[in-house]
Amino acid sequence: MLILSETIADRIRAHGVKAYPYECCGALLGRDVEGGREVADPLPLTNRHEVSPGNRFSITPEDFRAAEQAAAVRGLELVGWYHSHPDHPALPSEYDREHAWPWYSYVIVSVTVGESGAVTSWRLAEDRIRFLPEEIVTTAGASR
Repeated sequence: MLILSETIADRIRAHGVKAYPYECCGALLGRDVEGGREVADPLPLTNRHEVSPGNRFSITPEDFRAAEQAAAVRGLELVGWYHSHPDHPALPSEYDREHAWPWYSYVIVSVTVGESGAVTSWRLAEDRIRFLPEEIVTTAGASR
């Protein structure tokens, strides 16, 4: 289960809307807690995909290290990634699966004609063949 405050969910949605018609991307900083994984802070990143940023995103090794460092400074862990799907459902694509790692949470927000829609979360199965849906529990207010 992924625990998101409504404030954090709104920040992820807003990033998707701001990046539209391109995919946004970012890191999820948080911690594993009893019964789930809590996101304490989303860290917006720059979509580095040069060929097709409207339906793909990529980050650099430097972005990855910066996300890990940002988490450590806050006393958190890098627990996942988020990105948007402009004018497409919040379902992982084959490209998403091919570039994902097990253990992390993958949050996807659908942005249709510049307006945010569904927010979903996924975990890559250990066999890397498919994504498994991850339940999102939204809490009121700001993160802890």
